[in-house]
Amino acid sequence: MKIIVTHSSPDLDAVSSVWVIKKFMPGWESAKVEFVPAGERFKNVVLAPNQRGPIENINNDEVIHVDTGLGPLDHHQTASDKVCAASLTLDFVKAEHLLRNQAISPEKLSALERLIKIIVDIDHFKEVFWENPVADYHDFSLIGILDGLKIEKPDHDEFYVDFMSRNLDALLHEFENKIWAEKEIGKGIKFKTRFGEGIGFETINDSVIKLAQKKGYVLVVRKDPRKGYVRIKARPRDESMVFEKPEDTKNVDIDLTLTYEKLSKVDPQATWFLHVGKKMLLNGSVKNPKMKATRLSLSDIIKVLETI
Repeated sequence: MKIIVTHSSPDLDAVSSVWVIKKFMPGWESAKVEFVPAGERFKNVVLAPNQRGPIENINNDEVIHVDTGLGPLDHHQTASDKVCAASLTLDFVKAEHLLRNQAISPEKLSALERLIKIIVDIDHFKEVFWENPVADYHDFSLIGILDGLKIEKPDHDEFYVDFMSRNLDALLHEFENKIWAEKEIGKGIKFKTRFGEGIGFETINDSVIKLAQKKGYVLVVRKDPRKGYVRIKARPRDESMVFEKPEDTKNVDIDLTLTYEKLSKVDPQATWFLHVGKKMLLNGSVKNPKMKATRLSLSDIIKVLETI
């Protein structure tokens, strides 16, 4: 039997280490997870002095200790804040399988590495250095979820690992999408409006909208090349920002009503929906497949946005 051993009440580092092995090590997908008091080892078997790799043979079982037991995948014997159990586990899995057998795309590997890098920082309490670290939005994180689970369901170690592993699966996809969106930003069509700079994309990746807004574009338009759907979003106004000069445009209050009226006139056969907040204009949506996509091209829509 294959067994992964970690400590009781597993933290994000321990959970992530288990997840990396089960997700990326062939033959370990169904490995059993066992829990021991922090620092201890499976069945109290002493670590063999000549043990070289993470996989041990214990009572005819293949056993990997992560974040406990002072083995190769436990970082508690080093004071370095550059590693944690999850990073050591990823290094091991990369060397033994992912890179050797080319079993992962460069994009997914990059996403995985970026995800684990954040876990290293969290494991060394470096979230205290995040911008506005006491803000409530930081609690909408895996740390907050895991801490809340331990209050709601105390002593459910196996549940923590299973539930958080699903979250890590989803986050890995999100990181992949973000990396893809970062590349798409460079291909975007930039345009000028009276509100500031906008950017347009023809891509199936909807993450470009959020990323472009975070990068400061005041208007973002995306056209789905497969379904023809269009999404236009205006950067929301930050009421906490104060500008001394009236010509400052980075924080203007944009209203897409005029865009809605012009596009509805140019292509009345299409379904156009203006959100009540006036900062999101939709044409077609997976949430409403009955909406009719526009016949207008991305450049046609950008021309309208340049005139509002």
